[in-house]
Amino acid sequence: MCDTIAATGSATADGTTLFGKNSDREPNEAQNLCHIPGQKHGSGASVKCTYITIPQAARTNAVLLSKPFWMWGAEMGVNEHGLAIGNEAVFTRVPYEKQPALTGMDLVRLALERAATAQSAVHIITDLIAAFGQGGNCGYEHNLFYHNSFLLADPGSVWVLESAGRHWAAKKVDGIYAISNKITIESNWNLASEDLVSFAVQKGWCRSAEDFSFARCYSDFLYTKFSSSEHRRARAMTLLNASRGRLGIADFFAILRDHGDVSPGSFRPDQGLMQSQICNHAGWGPIRISQTTGSLVSRLTSGSSTHFATGTAAPCTSLFKPIWVDTPMVPDKLPAGEAFDSKCLFWQHEMLHRSVLKDYHQAMRFITPRRNELEADLLKQAVAASESHLSERQSIVNQAFEKAGSLANECRVALKSLSVVKPQGYLFSRVWRKWNRAAGLPDLYR
Repeated sequence: MCDTIAATGSATADGTTLFGKNSDREPNEAQNLCHIPGQKHGSGASVKCTYITIPQAARTNAVLLSKPFWMWGAEMGVNEHGLAIGNEAVFTRVPYEKQPALTGMDLVRLALERAATAQSAVHIITDLIAAFGQGGNCGYEHNLFYHNSFLLADPGSVWVLESAGRHWAAKKVDGIYAISNKITIESNWNLASEDLVSFAVQKGWCRSAEDFSFARCYSDFLYTKFSSSEHRRARAMTLLNASRGRLGIADFFAILRDHGDVSPGSFRPDQGLMQSQICNHAGWGPIRISQTTGSLVSRLTSGSSTHFATGTAAPCTSLFKPIWVDTPMVPDKLPAGEAFDSKCLFWQHEMLHRSVLKDYHQAMRFITPRRNELEADLLKQAVAASESHLSERQSIVNQAFEKAGSLANECRVALKSLSVVKPQGYLFSRVWRKWNRAAGLPDLYR
């Protein structure tokens, strides 16, 4: 399960568009940051997506993606024009296409590579859905089929696009918006598929056009309910509203790290069978198999948009590092795969993240002030240098990833000497031992 948020200039402190997303996948489903340069393609060229091959565009934009290691597509990303897109799984009454088709992640990458604005990306995605459908298994170790919603943002606008099979609706947003594994559009939209309403009436999901609600008519009640999407979206909207008119990048960091309306120090990731928060932690229980495995926040401007990515799981334990579409980084050359590799950014951080889980509260008391101090300094540097020459921005990126690695190592070493005050529960530690063995991580529970 995932959460995506955005704010237009009317809701932010400096008038820029802000975008953010947490990508929730399975705990061992490593997610990589990767830069892909813009390219020209010859007539008749094709592109192999996750499951199917489709015609390639004549030119593709340069993109920065955060993507599961085994997929062609991306959970979220940005392009050279300052367009940012994130997708969410939504569960609907329309049958899923289980045969090979375009995944929601494929659609994110295809739109980023082909569009310059949020509205043009809406048209590209809906045209692709009409031509090729959306479907195929989107799970890693567990099969999972779903449809998709998208939050799309550029320097001047934000759009939300929600779909059920080949049916869809899209609307332009002013102010704030959040999506979270549920259809949110009711009866007001700017664009929609031709048969959106008539199909629902034909199926008996509503009596007439006057009775139509996209969310009510098309949603699968059970799956939507158990996704905790209503709770997480309401929480995101509450937090966005609390700072409306003065929202900044740091506010988006805080929202993506949110564990709900709990008192400081009381959150425990090992509690609950159905616990699901914006900063999501996997655990024991039939529906707690999702973990936030990557996070992204973007400040979208007409010049050089600035982005902050973790490239690692659990944003509460991670550092948001500045990055631009034209600034490659060392982790690009060492992408993570299905097994633990100490040279890869994602797996390096898992050594810290999974150590934190042994006594979350005690560990975070040590990590948080150090993380916040470094992050604030990097944020200040990045915003000041957003229009600077490539060489200066590249230097900031290189130093950020180096400092983040040093901080993670420092924290991991320090945690070994901290006494465990509130140990994790037995069932929680048991399931994490299982995931650790499956990934080949060193034993963290001796």
